[in-house]
Amino acid sequence: MKEINYKEMGARIRTQRELLGYTREKLAEKLDVSPKFCSDIELGVKGMSLNTLAKLSDILCMNVDYILFGDQQVSKSELDTLLALFYQCPEKHRSNLITIARAFINSASE
Repeated sequence: MKEINYKEMGARIRTQRELLGYTREKLAEKLDVSPKFCSDIELGVKGMSLNTLAKLSDILCMNVDYILFGDQQVSKSELDTLLALFYQCPEKHRSNLITIARAFINSASE
């Protein structure tokens, strides 16, 4: 049976929160919890309810297995992150974002 490492879980949550540009306060507001509770989760001091885990998964576009255990394949979490970032980009600039991503991929594969 897999064990949950709360510090590593918290680090994954914090990384994703920061990647999506959420402050701890904004995430706490979306989760309907206190910023202190968010901090405790990110530091691995406290766990969370299933309801909070489900909300967190939805808000941060992370699958629950990745949040809890760090399990990745082609990482749905990474794909979800890219999708979330794409939707955060103003619609009129999305084609530029795609162009930049293609240029980056092409330069990285050379």
